[in-house]
Amino acid sequence: MAESIFKMGDTKKKEDLLDSTMSLGDHLEELRMRLIRALVGLALALIICLIFGKLLISFIQKPYVAVMGEEATLKTLAPAQGINSYVKIALVSGLIFSSPWVFYQLWMFVAAGLYPNEKRYVYVAVPFSVVLFVAGALFFIFVVAEVSLAFLIKVDRWLGLEPDWTFPKYVTFVTTLMLVFGVAFQTPIAIFFLNKTGLVSVQALRRSRKYVLLLIVVVAAMATPPDVVSQVTLAIPLYVLFELGILLSYFAELKKRKSKNNQ
Repeated sequence: MAESIFKMGDTKKKEDLLDSTMSLGDHLEELRMRLIRALVGLALALIICLIFGKLLISFIQKPYVAVMGEEATLKTLAPAQGINSYVKIALVSGLIFSSPWVFYQLWMFVAAGLYPNEKRYVYVAVPFSVVLFVAGALFFIFVVAEVSLAFLIKVDRWLGLEPDWTFPKYVTFVTTLMLVFGVAFQTPIAIFFLNKTGLVSVQALRRSRKYVLLLIVVVAAMATPPDVVSQVTLAIPLYVLFELGILLSYFAELKKRKSKNNQ
């Protein structure tokens, strides 16, 4: 009887291993399919954002207007700068609006290489990834952008300069940092996923706090313009999100231990 149970367990492990094993060709085909689907979704979102581009421009100009006043206008210095910036805004906005679909395809590609018992974590990660990505982009627009712009303008005037920014430069500044903050806000999901797949323990995460803090400061300095405000306003949320990832992992491990004890 015991021997048959062990055989059944071995058979189940072999089935799980077979279910989770893909050849290199299968992985490449899966990647190709997911990329095509993600790009189709992004293209549809881009078309919609091109149609409503003026509304998007008004939205991302709000921090600039709040700092410079209602009469302030951004300028272009070359014939194609306006339309190039318009397309850039539409592309970044399209990526944000299509992020549920894009993240779903990304996580499904990751799930294809996991064991069946690990795949359920992917379905939890997808909605949280989307929410955190959008939250990061909006956090920059509504909280960070105005503070950062005000600081940069004060520095310019302290140096005896009068800010006269161009539309393309402003668009590049805003859209780049929206994406940076959106990606940075994925930190707790990444930590939770690494913990649930057994790659990193909660104890190891706790011991690495001081190193992670140093890494966050370096990443924030590299990912943002050379102004203290942008760097600090990215570093602080990043560290808070790191701690949130540890907390989520701790509660998940606690729940797992209780479940084992009840059995």
